[in-house]
Amino acid sequence: MKRGMRPMRGHGTDGRADGGERMRRGRGGGGRMFEHGALRWLLLSLIAQKPSHGYELIKTIEERMGGTYVPSPGVIYPSLTLLEDMGALDVVVEGGKKRYAITDEGQRLLAENADALAHVEMKMKALRGRADRPARIAQAIEAFRSATHQRLTQEPPLSAEQVDAIADLIEAAAEEVRRI
Repeated sequence: MKRGMRPMRGHGTDGRADGGERMRRGRGGGGRMFEHGALRWLLLSLIAQKPSHGYELIKTIEERMGGTYVPSPGVIYPSLTLLEDMGALDVVVEGGKKRYAITDEGQRLLAENADALAHVEMKMKALRGRADRPARIAQAIEAFRSATHQRLTQEPPLSAEQVDAIADLIEAAAEEVRRI
């Protein structure tokens, strides 16, 4: 980290953003891909298309993202358990693996959250559409956007000094990118 720069708030030393999701960036993390709760609607929509195992869902999301994002099992399986607890999924154990299928309640929840799902799909498409950008840069931009949005929406609101500090940081980073 360059002198004078501070780590982003909400990020631990292991590179994970709040929420435990990991953007692929070498071996480290980059930021939170999905807003709170959004991953469950994506999973539900994928399962509605085809009943699947957790690993299949991880691979499907990775494929849709062109390999730039891989959700961890630590994010996928708790989301699937939550959906099951909500009555949105039926689970059948086949050879020691759980296969998830959508229920009528799941279909209802999916329809009820169509806007959230559309937002997730739009975000995925935007990130995937940046294939000409190196994945690490696209992920860093997404982590920056997420951190900025998070900070701008926290209470209490930013003070004038904090606004100036953030703006100075952004301007200095932009200038540094121009020099490279």
